[in-house]
Amino acid sequence: MQVPRHVVSDFRFPKRKTLGKLSALAAAPLFGNVSALRAQVTARRVALIIGNSAYPRAALANPSHDATDLAANLKKLGFTVILQLDSSRQQMVESIQAFCKTVAATQSVALFYFAGHGMQIDWQNYLLPVDIDLTRAEDIERQSIDLSGLIAGLGRSGGPTSILILDACRDNPFGASGKTGAGLSQMDAQSNTILAYATAPGNVASDGEGRNGLYTGKLLDEINRPDSKIEDVFKRVRLSVRQGSQGRQIPWESTSLEEDFYFLPLSDQHPLTQDELDARFAKDHDDWTRAQSVGTAKAIFKYLTDHPNGNFSELAQALLNKLLADQGEHRITTQTSAANPYSKGSAEAGSISLGDRYVYLLIDRLTKKERSFVQRVTRLTNDTVEYNHGKFKTDLLGNPIIDSDGAQYDDNQLFASEYEIGKEWVTRFGYTSPDGYKDVIRLTCRVVARETIEVPAGQFNTFRVNVEGWRLYKPSRRRRNYWIAPGTVPRFIALESVNVDHKGAVVKDERRELLSFSRT
Repeated sequence: MQVPRHVVSDFRFPKRKTLGKLSALAAAPLFGNVSALRAQVTARRVALIIGNSAYPRAALANPSHDATDLAANLKKLGFTVILQLDSSRQQMVESIQAFCKTVAATQSVALFYFAGHGMQIDWQNYLLPVDIDLTRAEDIERQSIDLSGLIAGLGRSGGPTSILILDACRDNPFGASGKTGAGLSQMDAQSNTILAYATAPGNVASDGEGRNGLYTGKLLDEINRPDSKIEDVFKRVRLSVRQGSQGRQIPWESTSLEEDFYFLPLSDQHPLTQDELDARFAKDHDDWTRAQSVGTAKAIFKYLTDHPNGNFSELAQALLNKLLADQGEHRITTQTSAANPYSKGSAEAGSISLGDRYVYLLIDRLTKKERSFVQRVTRLTNDTVEYNHGKFKTDLLGNPIIDSDGAQYDDNQLFASEYEIGKEWVTRFGYTSPDGYKDVIRLTCRVVARETIEVPAGQFNTFRVNVEGWRLYKPSRRRRNYWIAPGTVPRFIALESVNVDHKGAVVKDERRELLSFSRT
């Protein structure tokens, strides 16, 4: 794959003093709460591990091994572990109640892991004990464990962090009807919780052929990796499982964690220095450029493994999806539905197509002036989209490369590869104005809500993304809010841009709204 112009541009134009300023600004979201990190190291950790294999009608080979091996590993990582194998419903109820009481009494980090059969009925998820004997859907509530009850119990316990890992996304072999899909149903994580499934909601994971199942085996490989945030651990597991299953199994997570968590506590908890932040970004950028230069799925996998939450990870994920699709991967997707009362859903970014025509209204809220403009896709390449015969260019996700006024942007990821509530990512990139002036911009993006909005083009069910960051050379805080409806319109429905200068004055306040969208 040929490396596009905007990738090979020299990103090291800022002087050292200026990069230092950006590093100082960037440090806050990375290591702004050092006391919280230190408190995490000393906090108690409690884990309830359940592995059910001996189902009389549908035995499984791996869960007991998975649970035993994970329990041993977590003990080495400082967890107090309760391990239960082949549990009846009564045993599961009693152990979960005791677990929640312990978390409440000790204010511990709580980890719950279940391997075994699980199923969904009417969007509710259930974990199945080994003494289950289902013949109809009505039996499920009294014979199994309702996952939402477990989550609510941990929520009431008030622990600082809850981690739920479910290697239970196997199909239902017990004959009960009324299901709303295979595997487990999508659920949104409640506050201070991360919820991890062995495969995407609505899909089925295999039991595995070795001692451990594919998912838990990869998890065991990753939780001992030094200096890895929990989100990075699960992203790496997802990549490894996808590779190992050729896309037939892709793990899924929902997170609402407010503090960072590390299975293996950080060896050094000091705030990163300017030199360290600069070096970290330089490696991220160099590795991304190298991966693009090689242009293979293997190279992109490596970049994402090394930088699971990097400044180019959304771009890398989109490129990986394209490369693997070209190679014939039949990737599973998350089954999501507006009818599901337990989730706001998720969606992959839509595909921008040749001939797409977008008409936007630009409202300057400082001058009260309005104007409309048309952007029609006139050319597509492997990695760029050209509008109006090259007067405006973006990447395949809609991130700007060349603006209509001639401004240029290095690789950036304001827009993501997929959207779900709680998702957060960062982007740092170079900007060159039409007159040649150069700057650096760093932004943190977070999906905060699912909202129905009305614009001139109509009413849309959207994800709202809040963006906060800085422009450095001419110090200016950047705030962006945008609303996007993947699957309906590939680009944004509305976008608000506010710039605040170093004196606190608003120097830009604009809103773009979709007037119309059409495909040819």
